Amino acid sequence: MNNVQSLSSKASSTRKPKSRWRGWWLKQLHTWHWVSAAISLVGMMLFAITGITLNHAASISATPNLESRSGVLPAGLRPQLVHPASTDAPLPLPVVRAVRDAVHLDPEGKPGEWSEDEVYVALPRPGGDGWVSIDRQTGAISAEVTDRGWISYLNDLHKGRNSGNAWFWFIDVFAVACVVFTITGLLLLQLHARHRPMTWPLVGVGFVVPALIAVLLIH
Repeated sequence: MNNVQSLSSKASSTRKPKSRWRGWWLKQLHTWHWVSAAISLVGMMLFAITGITLNHAASISATPNLESRSGVLPAGLRPQLVHPASTDAPLPLPVVRAVRDAVHLDPEGKPGEWSEDEVYVALPRPGGDGWVSIDRQTGAISAEVTDRGWISYLNDLHKGRNSGNAWFWFIDVFAVACVVFTITGLLLLQLHARHRPMTWPLVGVGFVVPALIAVLLIH
């Protein structure tokens, strides 16, 4: 009788550390899972919706809005256009400020295309386009701004097109959060799979279906 009790106590004592360890592991996974979900929630929704709009881009019509602007560079600033540092040098800062005031576009830091007659600065942006041209002799400023609408804007954010360094780093952080979200989700599936028989068949379907489409239907 004493032997049975001792064996039972030993079994229960070995189960307790395992149960304690499993509880700690579950708590960590749940914490990382919900934190990564919170961080990536809005971005994941944005990228999911724009995935649909990009997939149906040919069916979504948009009429670009083109706006022309013009102005004149003050005579005192025109000598700064005479000797550019290189054929792709940006505009001097005083000229940049004058362009901002004249046509409300910001060419600061953008490479210019310097020809004998003019300097041209391309100003692409998400959801649109733009450019500024300055006649190096007369100082005449010409500019155009194209706006393709909100859907185009969001699609360009999805692709990271002309969206700048801040958005570049946001995509990296968002991608890491998504990786953490999916890995912790997979580990949680593993821990709960014994009570949910359909877990691994569903995971298998999620892997097999896109793999079959890629192998058999994409040429």
